Amino acid sequence: MKNDMHPATFSLQRYLARIGITSAPDMTAEGLATLMRAQLYTVPFENLDVQAGKIVSMVPDEIATKILDHSRGGYCYEVNGLFAMALEALDVPYYFVAARPMFYPVRRPKTHMALIVTIEGERYLFDLGFGGNGIRLPLRLSDVGVDIQQENETFRLLLSDDGIYTVQSRGNDGWEDQYGFDLTPQEWIDFVPANHLNSTHPDTIFVKKLLVVLQNPTGKTILLDDVLKIISDGKTETREIPAPDRAAVLADVFGLS
Repeated sequence: MKNDMHPATFSLQRYLARIGITSAPDMTAEGLATLMRAQLYTVPFENLDVQAGKIVSMVPDEIATKILDHSRGGYCYEVNGLFAMALEALDVPYYFVAARPMFYPVRRPKTHMALIVTIEGERYLFDLGFGGNGIRLPLRLSDVGVDIQQENETFRLLLSDDGIYTVQSRGNDGWEDQYGFDLTPQEWIDFVPANHLNSTHPDTIFVKKLLVVLQNPTGKTILLDDVLKIISDGKTETREIPAPDRAAVLADVFGLS
């Protein structure tokens, strides 16, 4: 695949320092799961640039600089792109897939990016960029129809006869579809139109609302406009954040400058 994810501004050492790891893990499924979890715990999913009226950059050098040097996170192309840079540096085979978000009330185009990684002879779905309902650890593609507990959340993969995988999460009302994808490899450049749509279209959640998510070992913290939601061990605390206090919350709670 034509995915040059080795920008000059990325180095594995700087990446590991950003996510709080002193050395690269073993190149096993468990080791890469550790890497994924570490990034989810330290690099927030966020759409601050979109909310500021900017079109998110798809230049790998600029993504690496933004996240590694400027205490920022990003949305799917940025955080999954960063993880892809680490995979390339570790010489781990992967490719991108395009996924169709399924939480909208109407059918949407395939605007979400995820990764398929081959390790120890198995293919896994890795995704660090689906916000509040994203998986917390990789899903093995062979585990179709299996309830998979990931910390305090449960997910499963379904596979249709026409080769479409669906990621589901279990909520209060049962199983909820999150997104669907097939295994057709995508190039980095294929996501440029989708990124433009997500950065500019008035119907996308990223244009409509501020959204910041940071995972942690017991749950996650979510800022949606002026509502801060802290989910820990299955319990949820919610409070409103007045506009003058938002910058302090972004810095103190999410580590965003």
